[in-house]
Amino acid sequence: MKADAYLVDIEVETVRTDAMQTFVKQETIFVELATADGLTGVGYSYTIGTGGRAVLAMLREHLLPVIVGRDSREVEGAWRALYDSTRATSVGVITGLALAAVDLALWDLRCLRAGEPLWRVAGGFQRSVPLYDTEGGWLQLDQDELVAAALASREKGWTGVKIKVGKPSGSEDARRIRAVREAVGDGMDIMVDANQSMTAAEAIRRAALLEPYDVSWFEEPLPADDVAGHERLSAATSIPIAVGESIYSVGHFREYLQRGAAGIVQVDVSRIGGITPWLKVAHLAEAFNVVVCPHFLMEIHVSLVAAVPNGRYVEHIPQLRAVTTEQIQILDGRAVAPDRPGLGIAWDRGRIDDRRVA
Repeated sequence: MKADAYLVDIEVETVRTDAMQTFVKQETIFVELATADGLTGVGYSYTIGTGGRAVLAMLREHLLPVIVGRDSREVEGAWRALYDSTRATSVGVITGLALAAVDLALWDLRCLRAGEPLWRVAGGFQRSVPLYDTEGGWLQLDQDELVAAALASREKGWTGVKIKVGKPSGSEDARRIRAVREAVGDGMDIMVDANQSMTAAEAIRRAALLEPYDVSWFEEPLPADDVAGHERLSAATSIPIAVGESIYSVGHFREYLQRGAAGIVQVDVSRIGGITPWLKVAHLAEAFNVVVCPHFLMEIHVSLVAAVPNGRYVEHIPQLRAVTTEQIQILDGRAVAPDRPGLGIAWDRGRIDDRRVA
């Protein structure tokens, strides 16, 4: 098996600001694995503006030499060999992102070899899953813009919208959520996301302000390493607490679930290290009777959410349209998993090459 890795910058499709940061660009790290039987698997990972070159260096200097020559059919063995070769930097963001790019390429090969789509090879629970929108809920948008976007999502048949919170005043957050709830009525899910911006005490206070508006989940209220704080918050509110986009190991998810500190699991396939550990987290959550609603990357997560019985939602944030020839299929408010063999992403090689970083 031969391997190559390269970096591509993809411009953001819209301004995206939350309580802690702005999405500057998508640094997209690609890995291509070519096998002796003539197949090529493509995997990818991402950052939202920094660290892409560090991920690329990890791949080129450490991980790709480990994968070259291995049997691509032995996905678990390959993942473990890669992980063991980076013990000094695991668990960590850069290592996880690099592992994911290789692992996705291996799964692409697995599906291509089987002649089956990812959603079926990874479990095959259902073909389509509910979709919720985040693009209309960014923190920089004013209240009227939030309401208009939520109504547009409802008109499309989507069943949920996510609104960013973390304004200086909790009452301002509450007013914005109230306005959306009054506009869309009772039949739509409203999620809120604080992007790790609060203390436990403040999150408990704001959760109380939001409870009257039937919020479906309160996402990343605290720093991801504050398991005890999330445990306190979960015990203090009826709103399910959602975590996972900033968690980088299966063991960390286990700790959250064992302590009752998470009611929604949002495991990100790139940040956790690929499809192989993503599925472990999803099945772990199922054992705790917890649903999975992954973060971002709808183009790959639609297939993974469709694969598992506790997959609940796919997050609508389009970001790959500049480098693909097809968009995610949406039918009656549901995201439909691609049915072609492989990961199901129709890459536009010409546009990718145009955006390669030297």
